[in-house]
Amino acid sequence: MTGRPVLISRPGTRGEVLAEAIAASGLPVMRLEVMRLEPLPETPVMRAAWLDFDHFHKVVVVSPFAAECLAEALDRYWPQLPVGLACYAVGAATAATLHQRLGVRVRVPPADAGEDTSETLLRLASLHRLDDQRVLLVAGEGGRPVLADTLTSRGARVTRLAVYRRRPLDPAPAVRAQLTRGDYRALVVSSGEILEHLARWCGDAALNQPLIVSSTRLATLAGTLGFRAPVVAPGATPAALAAAVAEACDPEDADVDQDDLEKG
Repeated sequence: MTGRPVLISRPGTRGEVLAEAIAASGLPVMRLEVMRLEPLPETPVMRAAWLDFDHFHKVVVVSPFAAECLAEALDRYWPQLPVGLACYAVGAATAATLHQRLGVRVRVPPADAGEDTSETLLRLASLHRLDDQRVLLVAGEGGRPVLADTLTSRGARVTRLAVYRRRPLDPAPAVRAQLTRGDYRALVVSSGEILEHLARWCGDAALNQPLIVSSTRLATLAGTLGFRAPVVAPGATPAALAAAVAEACDPEDADVDQDDLEKG
C-alpha cells in the first residue's frame, strides 16, 4: 500500500489490532509511538485490596490494560477466584480481556448505548443503588473522576486503585513534520490524553484533516483544541474505528463490514 498513511495513536497490542483492521480496508497505516502504558509497582494499599478481594461486592475495570494488571495481581494472590464475583467493564475490549484472563462473566454498557464510556456503564440498573456496598475501581493514574464520584454518590464505599501509568512520548522528528504539515489521510485517537498531547504538534493543515475519535466527548475536546473535522466512530472497537476511517478517507470505497462493528 502506498500514499499518505492513516496515523493511529493507540498503544500496545490494541494498537496492532487496530492497524490490521484499517489496513484490511486497503489504506496504508502508520503507528505513532506517543504513549506508553507502564504497570505501577505494588503498594501496601494495592496489596491490602488484593488480599481483601473477596470482600468487595463489585469490581469495575476501566481499560484493557487495567484488566491485564488486575489479572496479574490476582494470579499471585487468588489461585481460585471468589465465587459470585460481580465484574463490570467500561468497554467490550476490557470485558474480553477480563473474560479471557479470569474466565469471569462481565457486565458492560447496554448494547444500544452507542459508546463505551463511564456514563453509559453507569446506566446499568445494578449500579444505581449501592448503599454501603464496597466497590473496587481498577484504573490508571489520573483519568476522569466520574465513575468514582458517581458510585460514591449512590452510596458505595469506593476503593480506587491506580495500577498503571500513561507515559507520553514525544513524536519522532519525521512524525512531528507530518503533523505540522497535515501529511496524512486521517488521524485516529481514542484517548483524550493522547489527543491533547498530539495537538501540540498539529499545524493548521493537520487541524483540517479528518480526525477519527471514539466518542462525542472526544469530539467536543477536539473542537476546543482547534480540530475542524472530527468524525465520531460508532464505538471504540477496531472494526468501528476502521469503518469510520474508511468512510472518512474514501466513502465510495469503504469496504469494512458493518456487521463486524460489535466485534473486536
